[in-house]
Amino acid sequence: MIVDFHTHVFPPDICSDRNDCLRLDPTFGLLYGRPDSRLATGDDLLRSMDEAGIDVSVVLNFAWQDGELCRRTNDYILEAAAAGGGRLVPFCLFAPNDDARVEIERCVRLGARGLGELRPQSQGYDLDGGPESELLAQAAAAHGLTLLFHATEPVGHAYPGKEGQPLDSLYRFIERSPEATVVAAHWGGGLPFYALLRRGHATLANTYFDTAATRFLYRREVFRHAVDLVGAERVLFGSDFPLLSQSRCLREVEEAQLSDYEGQLILGENARRLLRLP
Repeated sequence: MIVDFHTHVFPPDICSDRNDCLRLDPTFGLLYGRPDSRLATGDDLLRSMDEAGIDVSVVLNFAWQDGELCRRTNDYILEAAAAGGGRLVPFCLFAPNDDARVEIERCVRLGARGLGELRPQSQGYDLDGGPESELLAQAAAAHGLTLLFHATEPVGHAYPGKEGQPLDSLYRFIERSPEATVVAAHWGGGLPFYALLRRGHATLANTYFDTAATRFLYRREVFRHAVDLVGAERVLFGSDFPLLSQSRCLREVEEAQLSDYEGQLILGENARRLLRLP
């Protein structure tokens, strides 16, 4: 089984005309303001999966500030997953100015398996002990939800979408919420290195790291180094489709300096266990 743990889709009407969303959400405007910035529907994702030989994809929502937009895109992701024959696993989101607890519980009833891609800073709430932070930890524990956070390196080159969640704040959330299963996207912004801290290994024991957008951020050696730091059991293949081709991202894993067993874990076995897939 091959599982892509990091993909994005949008309703067809947003794909065909994104102008309203560009006006409503500054982060969406930053990432998708250029006409050549790719958007994809659920059907586009399924076609890409067929071409790449991917069995299952985790579908993430966008960190909207507007509650209505958030509910609308949650609905689309849940509907796409229901129609996808088990090939699409829905992750939903809430807007901080909305009744977040009600929306989380509604999405869980309709099949959501996690929350993401979480960008607290972009949505305007504080992960350091605010009410949304407490709600995330409670929802993860009560419903068995996986929390997938946008995480990027605090140094290096600037690019659209780099902001979204300070790394130190994410680490403190993980430290306060040991029962929550966290996926730190984009190699956790370098977070695997902190597993070498005297208390870091225990703190990050329930944290996974996805490989989304690797070629934009890191050299190929990141696979080997991250596996040596945290273990292949804690790395999840992710493409960041449609930003990047799923086929091309798969080749990156196959060309990395990994054993067959490590590759099998990263490409699907870890995700299968985490998501309790058959």
